[in-house]
Amino acid sequence: MVQLPGGDFIMGADPRYPEEGPPRRVHVAPFAIDVHEVTNADFARFVTATGYRTMAERMPPSQPGAPPDMQKPGSAVFSVPDDSDQRWWRWVVGAQWRHPSGLGETISGHGRDPVVQIAYEDAQAYARWVGKALPTEAQWEYAARAGQAALPEPIDAGGTPQANYYQGVFPRRDLGLDGFRSRAPVGCFKPNVFGLYDMIGNVWEWTSDPASGDAGSHVIKGGSYLCAANYCARYRPSARQFQEGGLGSNHVGFRLVRAVAAPAPKPK
Repeated sequence: MVQLPGGDFIMGADPRYPEEGPPRRVHVAPFAIDVHEVTNADFARFVTATGYRTMAERMPPSQPGAPPDMQKPGSAVFSVPDDSDQRWWRWVVGAQWRHPSGLGETISGHGRDPVVQIAYEDAQAYARWVGKALPTEAQWEYAARAGQAALPEPIDAGGTPQANYYQGVFPRRDLGLDGFRSRAPVGCFKPNVFGLYDMIGNVWEWTSDPASGDAGSHVIKGGSYLCAANYCARYRPSARQFQEGGLGSNHVGFRLVRAVAAPAPKPK
């Protein structure tokens, strides 16, 4: 974890969508935050120690009229649309943290990838186990901004992407110019000024803030490898989206925070 001093910052600065503004001054107390997202290896240790079963591994709530597949354990998975099925998101039986896109994918050899297919309840359970907490939206954005009012497009002087997001025309073709067409192992790109990795791109991250006007949902931050300039461009600190608390997906993960004591004032 990295310990941050806290302070005031302009939350929602450089907004591009109505839900990101208006910019307002916010104060956060000192806190510590994980340097990267919780990984598959981290979550596996939790499951081994506790026997925890994620929501995607349990029978889904009964929904009258639901298709047969949605009456079996599974979760939401992004798929490139084709002539036979134009949907971007599909319920895939067997999709869960060990099999992010379904039984055809395994996390074997991907211990350093961020864990996904984690519902809000699952993230909270892991946080209790390690004695930490999900960040508030303000804490998360303060950490992502790292003292900067607005961040430039994440590319270097030669035009090479410096974060894991979607290059190409979403949702048809990801060119993978950043080196990845899916989740990247944590720490593949340079950290921000605070020493934090993947605060933009890679996977969306849960926060503890409920989504206003959307019961049961929470704010997620940071964008993911599926955010493209031509579609949502939400790989920015001010970007936010709402995620149904009971539903994971193959592009949403999390990192955690811990409160720290404020430094004692210096004697005068």
